[in-house]
Amino acid sequence: MTSFLTRRAILGTALAASAIGGVRVSPARAASPLRIGTTAGPVGQTLDVAAKLAKAQGQSVEIIEFTDWVTPNEAVATGSLDANLFQHVPFLTSAIKARGYALVPVAPAIILPVGLFSKSIKRLEDVPKGASVAIANDPVNAARGLHLLEKAGLLSLKPGLGDAVTVADVVQNPKGLRILELDAAQLPRVLDDVALAQISFTYLIASGGDPKTALITDGAGDRHYTLSFVARPDNRDDPRLTAFIATYRSPEVKQFLLDRYGGFLEPAW
Repeated sequence: MTSFLTRRAILGTALAASAIGGVRVSPARAASPLRIGTTAGPVGQTLDVAAKLAKAQGQSVEIIEFTDWVTPNEAVATGSLDANLFQHVPFLTSAIKARGYALVPVAPAIILPVGLFSKSIKRLEDVPKGASVAIANDPVNAARGLHLLEKAGLLSLKPGLGDAVTVADVVQNPKGLRILELDAAQLPRVLDDVALAQISFTYLIASGGDPKTALITDGAGDRHYTLSFVARPDNRDDPRLTAFIATYRSPEVKQFLLDRYGGFLEPAW
């Protein structure tokens, strides 16, 4: 499994490199395989299931896995990929603002929670004073991590800021927590070094973690954090993409989510 994921991640990087070089999809590729970018772990696995179903229906779909949350948007924006599935709309909105992408959400897919995890603490009330806590370093998911810490009763935030809240907006921090902002993909790896870490189930499951060990989670039933298929505006109605999304949003994929993840990942259709 490791070599397979590595091969796909390398392929994704190569595609992204050509995308950044300006390669764009031409009309001559209309009948070519649909190419969807994603991240390793549960989201990629659901796409694999859907791609197999699509193949049985006569549609060719290639799933390309990436190891970061920047390159999948670069590759779609510049035409190396037809669409991606890895992000919620708040993250997409932030990426568009930061990088000027011409990208749009096409259809909701799944709700993927984020949780607080620890190797040393069994209960949130046992978090020691001065403990180090790691959260994601991209603006939207950093805000999500801060809201999760507030939900856990560990700090208070300036109200009304939503996805725009930052560490500077912490108004009460009674335990004097040290908040570290790190790349989201690295968060599962720092559990030996911090008391708590905010970890997306994407990276948690990909690293062999167990969602049941979360001290607290968010996202369940909250469509604000629904992962959506994303494409370029001129490509959003591509018949190949429309057909694949219909296949993805099928009873078979919904059953896979239930069987494989026991309700931790929630279909949003």
